[in-house]
Amino acid sequence: MTSNARIKMLRITPRKVRVVAKELRGKDIQAVVDYLTFCRKRAARPLLKLIKSAIANADQKGGMDLDNLYVKELLVDKGPTMKRWMPRARGMATPLLKRSSRISVTLDVRQ
Repeated sequence: MTSNARIKMLRITPRKVRVVAKELRGKDIQAVVDYLTFCRKRAARPLLKLIKSAIANADQKGGMDLDNLYVKELLVDKGPTMKRWMPRARGMATPLLKRSSRISVTLDVRQ
């Protein structure tokens, strides 16, 4: 039995979120919450909120032992990109790509 949670359109680039997400895959929930609480990366706060949401979903489902939960799957995908322009010298313009992320997490009970 699994528990899922998702974030859509998080305004942090997927490349920066993946650095933190790589550390969390396969770990127990308590270790993940401790790591995210003290991690100094900007992506740690939304990931902590997502993990807590998935834990709450598991609690609401019932039948899951919350002490034995672990991160089964943590996917960071590309979301929509906002395209902006910055004026440069000689009347030119440079494109700015403001990237966003979609993150989904699956928690499961360790046997």
